[in-house]
Amino acid sequence: MSQEQLIKNVEDSKQYSSNFKVDGDAATATRKSQLPEMAGLISQNNAHNVVANPTETIGVQVVKPQIQSTGQLGSQSEQRGDITIGEALEATALTAGHRPVDYSDAAAIQAAEVRATGRTNIVPGGVAAAAQSAATRNARVPRDEDKTKLGEILSDASSKLPSDKPVTRRDAEGVIGAELRNDPNLCTRPGGVAASVAAAARLNQTNSLASSTNIINDNNKLN
Repeated sequence: MSQEQLIKNVEDSKQYSSNFKVDGDAATATRKSQLPEMAGLISQNNAHNVVANPTETIGVQVVKPQIQSTGQLGSQSEQRGDITIGEALEATALTAGHRPVDYSDAAAIQAAEVRATGRTNIVPGGVAAAAQSAATRNARVPRDEDKTKLGEILSDASSKLPSDKPVTRRDAEGVIGAELRNDPNLCTRPGGVAASVAAAARLNQTNSLASSTNIINDNNKLN
């Protein structure tokens, strides 16, 4: 599938789903159904391709977490069916679940958790703590088949987060920075945590722009 076809498929699916307003469990189910689509986008791109010009703002530094306000913004995000950080981590289990967890993965997962929860510390028993433990253990295990895999850590990431939020570009930049800083070659992994979060940010941004366009068109019709 070409890049143009991939983008068209994403746009078509967003246009179709924008005709329906869902919230609560229905919104969650809608977002879950988008994960395979997002996994396809991730497999075609690395983190730098999915987030346009990420080095404009991040370099190799982790962006400090920002706690977003809830209310109308959160309600609009739910109605659009935006992908959350937890769901983006779960998408990594689809694209790179077979890969052993290493320190760059753990750093990216920690950055994602911090942004999802708004906390500056790791949640005890959470997904970041599990990833760090797995990375430490894997560093001492000689055979890859005996190492803890990303899929084991991230397959139910949403349930391990005490709070969650839709992925934004700034979230993606922070996760990309964490993965870059902790990789020996200063690279992000194709299909990895950073690429998954970046793909979610791109889909959410596309969805938001489409929603804004629809609102403007509706207002013009009323006037």
